[in-house]
Amino acid sequence: MRWLVISVCLLLIIGFWWIWLNPYSFKFSDTTLEIDQEAEHRVFAFGTLTNPFVRSLVIFGYVPTEPGTLEGYRRYGLDLLPDEDATTEGRVFYVTATQLRRLDRYERVGVKYERYLYTLSDGEPAWVYRLISNINPVPAE
Repeated sequence: MRWLVISVCLLLIIGFWWIWLNPYSFKFSDTTLEIDQEAEHRVFAFGTLTNPFVRSLVIFGYVPTEPGTLEGYRRYGLDLLPDEDATTEGRVFYVTATQLRRLDRYERVGVKYERYLYTLSDGEPAWVYRLISNINPVPAE
């Protein structure tokens, strides 16, 4: 029984490392490498990153959030689809460049998701992650 507990703990540790810290399974895209290192980056989350526990695990720290909305898109699973009559509700938060790279790794930017700058309902831009298969980017105005 003891070996089973040790094995499960070891698998969890390796899994955590592989997903969030592993430098071998993920290569940063040009979008990630060209971010302003000194700025705070605004992010709009509508899926798993709205959960404070998940968000804190991914960025290695707590950041306060506020409600936010993105007009012209409807949520479809873990993605957004253009729909001029829809509004997607989510959470808005600010991160450092290092934390944004951690979010990019979590979202597998360039492999599974892409990060785009959209203008939210409050008129301010924020980074939004979208599945690659459904990307129809609309840049911030």
